[in-house]
Amino acid sequence: MKVLLLQDVKGSGKKGEVINVSDGYARNFLLPRKMAEPADAQAINAASIQKSAAQHRKFTAGVKAREVAQALDGHTIRVKARVGENGKLFGTVSGKEIAAALKEQKGVDVDRKKISVDTIRALGEYTAKLSLFEGVSVNVKVIVEE
Repeated sequence: MKVLLLQDVKGSGKKGEVINVSDGYARNFLLPRKMAEPADAQAINAASIQKSAAQHRKFTAGVKAREVAQALDGHTIRVKARVGENGKLFGTVSGKEIAAALKEQKGVDVDRKKISVDTIRALGEYTAKLSLFEGVSVNVKVIVEE
């Protein structure tokens, strides 16, 4: 029996694939658990439309990430932090503060998890790497001020 997988099934296949399985496996395991549906023309067509829509979304996200990377390349971000008497910071400057500064100064929304920077515990100039998309990253200069 041919079925269209609605989710990943270990040992059988990935979501969206049409596979050939035994009738008992399909009727007793896959279909009752809503892991698959019978592979008729309508189901296969709907799956191909969803797959092409996902590819289009991924492509447009990549184009947008390249535009943002080009706009941010070589720019400087200033981050203000509280400083003690001896010039050391209270705490550290993390990706969260850098993401907030990017949003405020450049109007670009970047997830804090996509920002990699060494531990910043003092005033000065640092480099942060922004991983915007698969294969799209940009280095931004971060200046930590009082």
